[in-house]
Amino acid sequence: MILTTDFERVELPLEHPFTISRSTQETAENVVVELTDGGGMTGLGAAAPSRHYGETADTVEAVLPDLLDVVERVGDPHAFDRIERRMRERVNRNPAAHCAVSIALHDLAAKRLGVPLYRMWGLDAEKCPPSSFTIGLDTTERVREKTEEAVDSGYGVLKIKLGTDRDEELVEAVRDAAPDATLRIDANEAWTPREAVEKSEMLAGYDVEFVEQPVPATNPEGLKYVYERSALPIAADESCITLADIPQIADRADIANIKLMKCGGLREATRMIHTARAHGLEVMLGCMVETNAAIAAACHLAPLLDYADLDGSLLLESDPYAGVDLSEGTIHLDEFGHTGTGARQAD
Repeated sequence: MILTTDFERVELPLEHPFTISRSTQETAENVVVELTDGGGMTGLGAAAPSRHYGETADTVEAVLPDLLDVVERVGDPHAFDRIERRMRERVNRNPAAHCAVSIALHDLAAKRLGVPLYRMWGLDAEKCPPSSFTIGLDTTERVREKTEEAVDSGYGVLKIKLGTDRDEELVEAVRDAAPDATLRIDANEAWTPREAVEKSEMLAGYDVEFVEQPVPATNPEGLKYVYERSALPIAADESCITLADIPQIADRADIANIKLMKCGGLREATRMIHTARAHGLEVMLGCMVETNAAIAAACHLAPLLDYADLDGSLLLESDPYAGVDLSEGTIHLDEFGHTGTGARQAD
């Protein structure tokens, strides 16, 4: 079997500047990978690298030729184990780059079998949790306006970015604008352990579901302190990067937030999901700001999740790729009309 490969960088403006406690983002640089078999069938995947984890579009482009050389040498898009092992031997780190190849391989393999990816895995499309929609940091009035826009668009689960001296004011504005919504909080490592415990008590008064990454990942004992005293469940994101991190957070969090771009691909994410379950953790799948060439694949893991945070493509001004229907936060796998991941050129 002959496989040809290609990739290109795409720069994607965001609909609104996206601010969290440590940075503001106005554009997203993704690197899209294409794998084509001898019959002309193409699989798509994408890398959404994060500088916070040591990757950029430049580093992705630097290692993709080596990774794609492995794919071409193996020549079989169904040989996941062999390709994954040989890619690790060639390039040990760079998880977003590995992830782009992983997604494209799975997309092509499922297309060649004539089934959606979730059916290739044997998953139940009726078990998808709703995806949250994220409200980034902004002025209180803009946060209120963004919340109203999200509610008007039908999103019933909202993730609110905090980490300012106006945290309660922001949550109050969101709750006032979305009285019936499920609210989740993400501090992105912004608080001290004692501050996080105090904030959890305040947030419980606004009927918040859980708090994500309240303290820096570099302070695992601080995370444990919060977990043991918090008024709300705790999700670990920056503290949960790879499979080896799952046992480390098992006594420090209630929820493991897994991201394809952190762990390196769909197979590794699946391993992390099952390992988290074995350690008594609930599971959320998150994302970076990503084109549908990446998000579409993540949606096919939704039946394995307790929580989904897969709104990365919804934050873009426009996306050159279409994917799984996420209207109103519902992951519509049960209405899926495509093979593979469903990622394709937008109309």
